[in-house]
Amino acid sequence: MKFLAITLIVHRPDPVTGVQKSTHDRFHEVLDNAVLAEELGFDGFGVGERHERPFISSSPTVVLSHIAALTKRIRLFTAVTTLSLLDPVRAYEDYATLDHLSEGRLDLIIGKGNGAAQRDLFQVTPDDQWDRNAESYEVFRQIWRQDKVTARTRFRPSLKDAEVWPRPYQRPVRVWHGSATSKESVDLAARYGDPLFSANVTNPIEPYAELIRHYRERWEFYGHDPAGITVGAGTAGLLVTRTSQEALDAYRPVFEANLAFYEKAGLPVVFETLEDFVERSSALIGSPQQIIDKVHRYHEQFGHTVTHLHADASGLTDLQHRDSLELFQSEVAPVLRRDIPDPPFSWGPVGNRPAADEPPPQNPGPRNLGPQSPRPQNPGLEEPAHA
Repeated sequence: MKFLAITLIVHRPDPVTGVQKSTHDRFHEVLDNAVLAEELGFDGFGVGERHERPFISSSPTVVLSHIAALTKRIRLFTAVTTLSLLDPVRAYEDYATLDHLSEGRLDLIIGKGNGAAQRDLFQVTPDDQWDRNAESYEVFRQIWRQDKVTARTRFRPSLKDAEVWPRPYQRPVRVWHGSATSKESVDLAARYGDPLFSANVTNPIEPYAELIRHYRERWEFYGHDPAGITVGAGTAGLLVTRTSQEALDAYRPVFEANLAFYEKAGLPVVFETLEDFVERSSALIGSPQQIIDKVHRYHEQFGHTVTHLHADASGLTDLQHRDSLELFQSEVAPVLRRDIPDPPFSWGPVGNRPAADEPPPQNPGPRNLGPQSPRPQNPGLEEPAHA
């Protein structure tokens, strides 16, 4: 099993102390957490993309490029790249550049995104966001694979023998599809034989397990080898301590502060007590053995081979958070790495860099890039894949 540390770069007061860092300090905290994740042996570090309060993660390529300069080994993830809001040509240019600068350490998790404010900002509607996501991914995917692209599109100017630079380092980049509440993203991932990343945050296990089962069914429907299925899953919180009681005592102020925030904001409360949150949510709170047992329970339902953890302290003290990450890496991760297989692909750069005299890939000709699968009756809103 592989482990990622992920941040959406939430920028609001600490839920326990009420102190809010400056924007400058918050960004540098993210950089420090990325360096720490590499030092502790995490396999990847992810940065989200949101374009509304209370997030300052609107430019993940910039943040990840800085992280690339500070690190050497850790893979760099987006969580998620909101392709429904972006021009796929411009997105390709940014991410292909980042991929070169990081020596091919980039993985993308894409999704339609979440939140009315950012939809309004980019003039995207609930009715067209799924089609925009699918079309943007198709164009993005073609550009990464073909030196010249011709495509008839609905949501951006069409392309005819278009060349987009720089040409990629990885051939092609690996793209995961973030999934939370809708079969639309699941079907898109299965159609193209791409890995799936379940948000697995807001609710108990059942709705996420149902979507992953649907992904497996659609994967085989589209004719892919079941041995190639890859699933990642998020977690709702992290605190690993020597004993379960120590974890409950330390996490209770965080849980109660977050509960008060949700109630004041009028947000739905799924877990009303800390004990219920620890038992039925995906949060990993407890002793090392409790964490190991819980990940195994989720693996029985998901079959996942990648897990993400919170990169941020999120109400814990910096010392509590670091101690928790260190204990996870020293006593939890080794057991899970032994017990649960890695994804069925190399964790390093995908493909090879083209030689200088390599002929360009053949262009299959123009394509109509409209929706290719029926939209679900009640798609709902997707959670961020990390949270």
